[in-house]
Amino acid sequence: MKIGILGAGHIGRTLARKLAAAGHEVKVANSRGPDTVDADALSTGAQAVTREEAVVGVEVVILSIPFIGIPALAPLLADLPAETVVIDTSNYIPARDNRIAEIEGGMADSVWVTAQLGRPIAKAWNSIYSVTLAEKGKPVGTPDRIAALVAADRPRDRDVTMALVEDTGFDAYDAGPIAESWRQQTGSPSYCTEVTLAELPDALASADLARSRRRSDLASKVYSERFEASHNPGGDFIVQLSRLLYAV
Repeated sequence: MKIGILGAGHIGRTLARKLAAAGHEVKVANSRGPDTVDADALSTGAQAVTREEAVVGVEVVILSIPFIGIPALAPLLADLPAETVVIDTSNYIPARDNRIAEIEGGMADSVWVTAQLGRPIAKAWNSIYSVTLAEKGKPVGTPDRIAALVAADRPRDRDVTMALVEDTGFDAYDAGPIAESWRQQTGSPSYCTEVTLAELPDALASADLARSRRRSDLASKVYSERFEASHNPGGDFIVQLSRLLYAV
């Protein structure tokens, strides 16, 4: 497929590398220009382009930027064909994004994103820690392969996104419509806990939105006590912290 990725940070560059290696035609852009895209993102054939070029002539657009920056993408995405699949990988983190009243009032992160962009989206890869995404993908059929949740309203969005998740080395799990995507947000039992397909039904069933918000805030406090805002800790620390705070 022809894929454009907006954002070349920890998640975006890994997706560019993995999806290009899987045979897709990938363009990747960041906010600072093609010359600043990390070489690792381009190591398997992805092409660095401008943000405007990234969304031209593609079947899929992947959003991999900080959550609070998504509304600013609306003009860039306004002329995309209706059938283009837009996949959001971001998470609302109040300590970083400031408090958004609608979300604080109970609106699912991705319902808010849909409203900001004025178009349907799919939600994927947001429940996997960036180090897990980069290092722990495995071939289809591997025992204990980590699962990744996919939420979407349109069948095409769901089918395409699930296929791409599989291409990155994770078992895709249909988590239902965007309105239910709060079950894969920060603080939920499936978030950054490296669950498998067999474990996901219980994780989703035990999710509680109010509790997830409290636990997410607590995790942010623990993180800020130990690391600078831009630091990306090793996978073991984040996964262990997530299991401790979210999965009980």
